[in-house]
Amino acid sequence: MIKRKLEIVVISDVHLGTNACHAKKLLNYLNCITPKKLILNGDIIDAWQFNKQYFPKQHLKIIKKIMDMAADGVEVIYITGNHDDILRKFTGTTIGNVSIVDKKVLDIDGKQAWFFHGDVFDISIKNAKWLTKLGSYGYNMLLWLNRLSNLVLEKLGKEKYSKSKKIKNSKSNSSKVIYTFEKVISNLAIENGYDYVICGHIHHPKMEIKETKKGQTLYMNSGDWMEHFTALEYQFKRWKLYHYNKDKLAPFFVDEDVSDLQIKDLIAAITIFKQTKQI
Repeated sequence: MIKRKLEIVVISDVHLGTNACHAKKLLNYLNCITPKKLILNGDIIDAWQFNKQYFPKQHLKIIKKIMDMAADGVEVIYITGNHDDILRKFTGTTIGNVSIVDKKVLDIDGKQAWFFHGDVFDISIKNAKWLTKLGSYGYNMLLWLNRLSNLVLEKLGKEKYSKSKKIKNSKSNSSKVIYTFEKVISNLAIENGYDYVICGHIHHPKMEIKETKKGQTLYMNSGDWMEHFTALEYQFKRWKLYHYNKDKLAPFFVDEDVSDLQIKDLIAAITIFKQTKQI
C-alpha cells in the first residue's frame, strides 16, 4: 500500500486509557500516512482517568505505532495538555526523534506557526481543576452511553445520534466559551505576528481566518478522536482539516498550482489506495 506523504500531521485529544477513545480509527489513519513531522497536541494519554485495569490492546498499539514512526525517522513532537500534564515535568526532554514540550513555534515555508494545547486559556481549569475533572468524567460517561446506544441503533438500521455534540453545539454557555477561547487565542497570535495558531483542548475541529485591526491569522483546532475523529494535515503549502468519517483514507487532493512539484511526490500524494484492514 502506498501511504500518503505529508509534511506535518497534527492530532490531539485522543484520551488513551478511556472507553470513549476510538483507537482503532486512529490506528487506521496512522497506518495510511507518512508525515515528516507528527505533532501530538495534548491529551494523547488521559492521566486524569488512568486505571491500570483499563488500557486495551488497541490503545497500546497506538503508542507502539507512534514509537515505530519515530524509529523510522518521523519527528514526533509531544505537546503536553491538561489531561497529560504529568508529562510537563519532562518538558524539554528529547529521546531520539521524540521531544516533549509545552508549546512549539515552527517556521513553515516562511510562515510562523504557534502550536499549543490550549488549556492555559481555560479559566475553569485554572480556578477549579477538581470541578473540571468531575465534568470530564461525566463527559466520558456520556460518550460511553452514546456509543452503546449507537450500537443498538446501527443494528436496527437507524441513523446514529450524538447527544454530546447536540449539547456542545446548542446556543448555550458552551458555545460562548468556545467563541471566547478562539477569540483570545487568535488575538494573541495576531499581536505576536503568528501566521498560524494551532491548538486542541475544546474538541471543536475548525479552520478559520481570524482578523482584527492589527492583522490576521489562520486559527486551527485539530479536534479529537472521541467524537469528531479529525486531524490537521499540511502538504503543498496548504492546510487541510481531515475528517476520518468523511474522508476515510482518501488521498490529500491539492487545490493549488502544482507545477513546481516533483512528479514522484505528486503521484505518491494522490494515489488512491484501498482502505487498510480493520485491526
